[in-house]
Amino acid sequence: MNYSIIGFGEVGQALARAFARKGIQVTVASRRPPDALAPQAQAIGETVIPKALQEALQVDVIILAVPFREHPAVAKALAHWQGKTVIDATNAYGVPVEELGGMPSSSVIAKAFSGAKFVKGFNHLPAGLLAADPNVEGGRRVVFLASDDDSAVPPVAALAEHLGFASVWLGKLAEGGALVQARGRSWAPLIFQNLVKPD
Repeated sequence: MNYSIIGFGEVGQALARAFARKGIQVTVASRRPPDALAPQAQAIGETVIPKALQEALQVDVIILAVPFREHPAVAKALAHWQGKTVIDATNAYGVPVEELGGMPSSSVIAKAFSGAKFVKGFNHLPAGLLAADPNVEGGRRVVFLASDDDSAVPPVAALAEHLGFASVWLGKLAEGGALVQARGRSWAPLIFQNLVKPD
């Protein structure tokens, strides 16, 4: 499996640190050209490789870490998403519920990436905690996963475990996924919950 992170703000960089900590190569891309990302990528680790968006999308697993309203532009960058796994690490805080058609933000994004295996994950922790070593207090920091595709979850759970986290599957996007979403001016109950699963 190969990986990319689309979006290189605080969350994208935090995720890149998680990959670098384990020595796992990951491509990073954003609206900015690769050269603009290179200094920060090099500071994080040699396994973090900046590339142009089109090149970064040629991988198996794509972590979406862009602001919510930028996801359509990423979705349009490929003609189809079959064979890809998209992990939605975004939050839609500040996006009116009406703009989402009353749906969870991840359900809106999943429609844009039609054909992909789609999993909500890595979005509930602040960037500082996401970047920190997940091995704490005799256990591992929890990341929550949600998906409408049961077959999409095990590979993402395996990635989370490989990065050192403990994965917890919450169920479908409209059910468990609603527990880890932000939209309008509200945070769901599991947002920012820094939970540790004992080893």
